[in-house]
Order: sequence, then C-alpha cells, then structure tokens
Amino acid sequence: MMLMNIVLLLIKKIMDMKIRLFKIIFFLAFLPLQGIAGEMIVPAAPTIKASSYVVMDFNSGDILVEQNTEQKLPPASLTKIMTIYVVASELANGKISLEDEVLVSEKAWRTEGSRMFIEVNKQVKLDDLLHGVIIQSGNDASVALAEYISGTESVFSDLMNKHAEQLGMNNSHFVNSTGLPDPDHYTTASDLAKLAQALIRDYPEVYALHKIKEFTFNKIKQHNRNKLLWRDRSVDGIKTGHTEEAGYCLVASADREGMRLISVVMGTDGMNARAKASQAILNYGFRFFETHKLYSAGDLITSVKVWKADIENLNLSINKDIYITVPRGQYEKLEPVVEVDTQILAPVNKGDQKGVLNIMLENKNITTVPLLALESIAEGGIVNRLKDEVYLLFE
Repeated sequence: MMLMNIVLLLIKKIMDMKIRLFKIIFFLAFLPLQGIAGEMIVPAAPTIKASSYVVMDFNSGDILVEQNTEQKLPPASLTKIMTIYVVASELANGKISLEDEVLVSEKAWRTEGSRMFIEVNKQVKLDDLLHGVIIQSGNDASVALAEYISGTESVFSDLMNKHAEQLGMNNSHFVNSTGLPDPDHYTTASDLAKLAQALIRDYPEVYALHKIKEFTFNKIKQHNRNKLLWRDRSVDGIKTGHTEEAGYCLVASADREGMRLISVVMGTDGMNARAKASQAILNYGFRFFETHKLYSAGDLITSVKVWKADIENLNLSINKDIYITVPRGQYEKLEPVVEVDTQILAPVNKGDQKGVLNIMLENKNITTVPLLALESIAEGGIVNRLKDEVYLLFE
C-alpha cells in the first residue's frame, strides 16, 4: 500500500511538472506578440502579389496597410462603384426612382463584357438594373443606367468625374460607366478606398445590396463574383473587376464587432488570388489594430475665458465624430491635449475656431481637430468692456 502511494505521488509530481512546462512553452510562444508588459507588437503587414493595395479603417480613415496606393491603374469593373454612387445620389435627390422603367438602347444591349442580359427596346425596372450592376456586374445594365440618368454615357462620365472631385479622388478619371479599357480611364487604390468609404457612409441602403450573393434576371441566375461573401461572414461587399489590362481586382469591406475595414487590391493574377490577398490584409488589420470612438460631434470639450463680454466662459466643441485607430493594447495610452487661443475677445460667432484638440499617443500626435465655438457671444456692456480692457492692459 505504501509503495502504491509513493508511485501515485511520483505520477502527480511528474504531471505537475508537465503542466508547468506547458505553461512556460505557451507563454514563450506568444511572447513575441505581447512584449514585456503585455503590449501588442505589430509585425510587418503581409506582402501580397498585387500591383497596388491598401487597407483603410472606415470610421477613422486611418491607413493600416499600403503599397503603391497612388499608382494610376485601370480599374476594370471597380469603376461600377462610382456608377452606383452616382445612381444612389440621384435616387437620394429624388431625380429618379427604383420603380422607373428604363428603355434599353441598342448601345446598352450591345455593350461587351459581363452582362445581365437585358434586351434591346425592352423596358426594365431601374431596381433590376441596379441589382444587375451590383451583383452581376452587368456592363449592359451600367450603360442603360448611365443613359437614363444623363442621356448619354459620355455626359454620365462627366457626372462621375464631378463626384470624384468632390470626394477628393484627385488621381482618378472616368470615361465610361463600365470600366472597359481606355487610356484616359484610371484610378488608384487610395481613391477607391475613399469612394468605398463614401458609398457606405452616404448611401447605406444601396450599399446593403452588395452582400446579395445571386440575382436572377430574364430567367438567368448569376452569382456575385466576390468570393469573400462565401468565405467570411463579416464581409458584406463590395466589387470585383477584371480585364487583361487591369488584372484581377477586388474592393472589399468587412465589419467585425463594430470595427469596419475597407481593402482594395488591384492587379493580381487570378480570381482566387485577389480573394486570398484581400482576406490576408483584412485579417491583418483586424488582428493587430482596434478602432475607438473618442468623441461625438457637438460634445463639449472645454470652456475658456472670454473677454469683453457679459458672460464669463465660451464653450468649445467639435463638429465631427472622432475615431482613432491604434495598435491593439494602446487605447489606454491615448491622451487628449487641448490648446486654446491665449486671449478670446467678444464678439464670437458660433463655429469660430478658437483652439485645437490633439490626440496624443506616447508623445506622438495622432490627430488634430479644430475646437469651435458652440454659441455666439455678443460684445458686452461698456462696464465689462472697460474692466476687461484694464485687466488685459496690466496682464
């Protein structure tokens, strides 16, 4: 009996040593990612085989991954993101309706490339054409919409370029609604990220159509070419593209636990390659970064002394939501630093800038936002003006 107890005790000791050894190995395995104090160390982004690519946080606009983002490239059917943006704008402004019947021209019917198979001289509901562009990438549907909105595709292209200018897409130029090759038809990964951000932000109802996996028109069912819709539940858009000149391209967006990222991949060598590349850089962004909303538009940031007025203080605020994207584990280190004008004199108009809010991370300025007057303040009475004049003179 004593011998059995000794054996059991030895087995227990050995098991305890194995558990401790496992814990040590587990800790060492994850040490390179955690740092000495448990802080996340961000490794270099994965290198992918593409002409140009970028990952941007939707809310903060911060760039997490980038390569050749300003290189002007043919966008192929990624062009249709702008086509859809223009259509969504026209819908929002009440100039067209989803119930409108669109007459298909011979030019639209004959347009080469991917098609939704509309028929010449037939009436097609605008809502169907919208689905045909987004899900089936129909060039014929794109031309039909362009002609319906602007009369000709050329005039529609001018409208596309006007929107591009408003969105700050400074390295883009469109000559058609489809993305068919043309030397004067180009954009960049950076510009496409801005466009995708605008589409999601400005027209969420239209953007929601991009997660639909299939659409049937004229008894022909076609599947969405974005493979990530099947591979990753967090992905809900946006658009694929391919021509010989452009290679295989994909603009994707995914939302995981309230953090939305946008990826743009241009010039890969295959459908599977563009999907894998997009998945890799999206996963990297979600794994090593986090986004937080720090302030909402209209939040009171600080109050400051206002001189020569009948009231003591002026409230300063911000006019937009502030989101910050930082490496995981760094959020608690963010520090807001307020800088205000040294002497603020009445009168003050609502919206006047009277300082800045700096968001700092370990003595590095992450972003700077203007501080604006929340209200107008009129010049004070003569007594208060004279009193403050004397005080400021001696100060």
